[in-house]
Amino acid sequence: MFKKLILTCLTIGIAGIPPPAEAANCGPRDAVIESLKSKYAEHFTAGGLQQTRSAQSVMEIWSSPDTGTFTVLLTSPNGISCIVAAGTDFFEGPEISPVEGTAS
Repeated sequence: MFKKLILTCLTIGIAGIPPPAEAANCGPRDAVIESLKSKYAEHFTAGGLQQTRSAQSVMEIWSSPDTGTFTVLLTSPNGISCIVAAGTDFFEGPEISPVEGTAS
């Protein structure tokens, strides 16, 4: 009887756990990009490769000077993009001029 009660409580508890937050923020890259362009007027601003133990991912920053919004995407090799950060009041840093001398 006690085992059935614990099993029932565990089952109900696990069923009540929502899916991970990033699951709602992921999708095919083309669809995510189209949404950023149409809803927020964002365009590609910067990007780079992120090396993990299992694979490389592409990190991209999309922003809009008109709306001030920005979005950070992480795209895996299988073409699925996840929004890892988004916000407002986007600004670009000043251009840094090269320093003369020898590289360290």
